[in-house]
Amino acid sequence: MTQPDRPLIERVRKLLDKAERTDSAHEAEAFAAKAADLVARHRISPEQLEAREGKGNDLSIRELLVGRGAYVRGRIALLGNIAEAHDVRMVFQATPAGSVAFLAGGRDDLDLVEVLYASLHAQVAGQMAGLRRSTGAATQRERRAFLFGFANRIGDLLAESAAAARAESEQRADGGASTSLAVRERRERVDGFADESWGKVRSAGRPAKLSPDGYFQGVDAAERADVGRTRLGGRAAIGRGRRGR
Repeated sequence: MTQPDRPLIERVRKLLDKAERTDSAHEAEAFAAKAADLVARHRISPEQLEAREGKGNDLSIRELLVGRGAYVRGRIALLGNIAEAHDVRMVFQATPAGSVAFLAGGRDDLDLVEVLYASLHAQVAGQMAGLRRSTGAATQRERRAFLFGFANRIGDLLAESAAAARAESEQRADGGASTSLAVRERRERVDGFADESWGKVRSAGRPAKLSPDGYFQGVDAAERADVGRTRLGGRAAIGRGRRGR
C-alpha cells in the first residue's frame, strides 16, 4: 500500500483543526467523523499527522505548581484525573515553594491538560469558597471533601467519554483496529518516555478520611461543571455526564 500523500494528510489536519475550533457541537462531530474516515481508509498514522514543520506533538515534561496546604492533595487528584484521561502521566514532589506536579506527554496533550485543569480548578474553588460550617476546622474538612468528590467525578466523566469514543470507533469499517492500535502505541510511547525521565517513583499515601456530605456535594458540582468542548486526539467533547454514586 502506498503512503498517503501530503495533500491528503494536510486535509485531515485541517478537518481536525476545524473540529477543535468550532463552537458548534454538530459541526465538530461532522469534521471529526470525516477526518477519522480518511485516517482509517488511508491508514494515516498519528506520527504522519503530527509531523508538521516546526510543530508536532513531541513528548516533553512540564512542571505545574499546585500549591500547599489542606487542599493540595485534592488539587493533585483533579490534575491527575485530567492527565490520565488525556494520555499524560504525572508525578508530584513537595518543594519549599509547594507541591509541584511533573507531567509527561505530547505537547498538545499537555496544553489541553493545563487549560482544562485551570478551568476546572477555578470552577471548584469558587464553589468551595461558598461552603461554611460552624468552625474553621469543620469548614476546611467540608471543603476538602468537596474537592475530592469533584475531582473523582470529573475523572469518571472523562473516562466515560473516552469509552464512548472507543465504542464509536469500533463501529467503523475496520472494527476500530487502526484507532485502537494508534491509541496503544501512543500510550506505550508516553509510558516509556515517563519511565526514562523519572525512573523509580514512590506511590503516595491514601488521603485522610473524607466527610461524606462534602464529598457528594462535590460529585454533584462536577455534574454541573463546564468542561468545555475541546477535542484532541479523537476524543469526544464532554457533556454534563450522568450522576453516579
